[in-house]
Parts: sequence; C-alpha cells; structure tokens
Amino acid sequence: MKLAQLAQHLGATLKGDPSTVITGVASIETAGPGTLTFVANPKYASLAKTTRASAVLVEPEFPEIATNTLRIANPYLAFARSIEVFYVPPAYLPGIHPTAIISPSARIGSDPHIGAYVVIGDDVTIGNNATILPHAVIYSHVRAGDRLFMHSHTVIREYCRLGDNVVLQNGAVIGADGFGFARQSDGSWYKILQSGPAILGDEVEVQANACVDRASIGATSVGNGVKIDNLVQVGHGSSVGANTLLCAQVGLAGSSTIGKGVILAGQVGVAGHCTVGDGVIATAQSGIPSDVEPGKVVSGYPAIDNRQWLRVVALMNRLPELLRELRRSPKS
Repeated sequence: MKLAQLAQHLGATLKGDPSTVITGVASIETAGPGTLTFVANPKYASLAKTTRASAVLVEPEFPEIATNTLRIANPYLAFARSIEVFYVPPAYLPGIHPTAIISPSARIGSDPHIGAYVVIGDDVTIGNNATILPHAVIYSHVRAGDRLFMHSHTVIREYCRLGDNVVLQNGAVIGADGFGFARQSDGSWYKILQSGPAILGDEVEVQANACVDRASIGATSVGNGVKIDNLVQVGHGSSVGANTLLCAQVGLAGSSTIGKGVILAGQVGVAGHCTVGDGVIATAQSGIPSDVEPGKVVSGYPAIDNRQWLRVVALMNRLPELLRELRRSPKS
C-alpha cells in the first residue's frame, strides 16, 4: 500500500513521499524498509531519528525528521488500526462440525461457526454470527448476544449472561464457583452454594486463563467495554464499571466494587468489599485494602497517593546514608 493511501485510511497528515510503499508494521527498534512504526511514548522519541522504518506515526507537533511521518492525534490508536490493514486473521466460515454436541433445546442465531467437540447445553440462547472454536463448553441456561467469539477451551457456566461482541480468549472461565465457605463448629468448611450468575456487558474481552466467578447471591457484574487481561481473578459478587482495564494478574476479592474507566495495572490486589472510584489508576503491584476516591492515582501497599509513594521510595533509597549521618551526629 502506498503511504498516501495509508494516510487517507487513517486520517493522518502525510509529510514525506506519498509514493513510498508500505508492506507491514513493526516496532521502532526492529523496523526496516517498507514498514510503518510509531512513537507514542516520549521515551522512544530519539529512536525516530535512527529508525530504518519507511514511515513513523507521530503526534502533529512532533519535530521534523528525515523519515516520512504520518501525523495524527493518537499515534498508538492509528498504529493499532494499521495492523488491521496488513494482518488478515483466520476466517471461520459458517457451519457446525459433526462432532459438536448441541442440545435440541438450544437456540442459536444465524450463521454460526461451531467447531469440533464443542458442547452446548440445554436451554442455551446464542445470538447471530457466533464463532465457537474447538472444545469450548457452554453450560445450560446461558444467554449470549450477537457475535460471541469463544476461543478453544473456554467455558461459560450455567445461567450466565453475556452481551454482544464478547470475546473469550483461550482458557477463560465465566461463572465458575466463587470462593465461598463457612466455618463449622468442628473447624471444617461448609461450601456456600454459588447461586448467582456472572453477567458480562457488550464489547467485553476476557483474555487467557482469566476467571470471572459467579456470586453466592445476586450477581457478578462486568460492564460494557471492560477488558480483562490474562490470569485475572474477578471474585464472586464483584462489580466492574464500564471501560475499566484489569491488567495481568489483578485480583479482585469478593464483593469488590470497581468504578468506570479504572485502570488496575499488573498484579494489583483489591480487598473484599472495597470500592474503587471512577477513573482511578493503581500502578503495578499496588495493594488496595480500603476505598479509593474517584480520580486518584495510587501506588504501593497499602496503596497511597502516587506522588507520596514516589517520595517514600526516594527516601527509602537514602535510608543507609541517613542512618550513617545519624550515627556520626553528636549525641545530646
């Protein structure tokens, strides 16, 4: 594709040779002739001067460089759209594999692709244009909207409800039992029946080996547009607001309430019954043992204001020096 065509497709302003041919995309470190790359993080700005890429996506005010540039307000988003131009994913044509086991009471919309050894239980309803790949399992009484995409070895448990355009990556489990046990007088644990479904809104993606547990009572709710990364645990009875990101290995204990537009970075843990307000950002490995006000950026354990945490970390690095100074100081 010529660079001028790509610029038009992305809605970017081209500075350079419009006849340059682009054949693929690459990171700024590995890009070579014929590839498109991007700069969205100032950390990589200097590499734009030395990259071997044929063109670079940058913000409109980015300094002039010798390489062709496509200037656009959100280079990262534009790069994501560029990948779609050059990578063609596998096509799954409508059809039902003969080894799939589908209950006679299941209702499946038009043009599904149902792969080998899929199992679909009683009284399941699935919308149009579903793609369900080999060894996926849907328990009884599930409701799912249009364009459900289940990769291999995904599971949706009984009574769960999913909106439109939900994507489940390999190994994701929706609606497994929550971790609920009551201690008995002899010290043993009595299992609490997990009767409430997991409910996923529209445009939700749950990535590999992540779990959204069902609730003991009520429901576990995941709002529209939420993205759940690999190995995330959403505990029973939790609520996650729209367009929130739960990054790798985040853990939400039972009955957590997470607001809209929240970002919980890798390995963040939230204690049970805590409320995290809209727009909160928790940096990696933060531990949240209590409520967080909307709009806060928090770090550390227990999680505190990010700026305060940075000062604490800087002070900790100076502790040996401060201790030496204290020992040298005259005693009163």
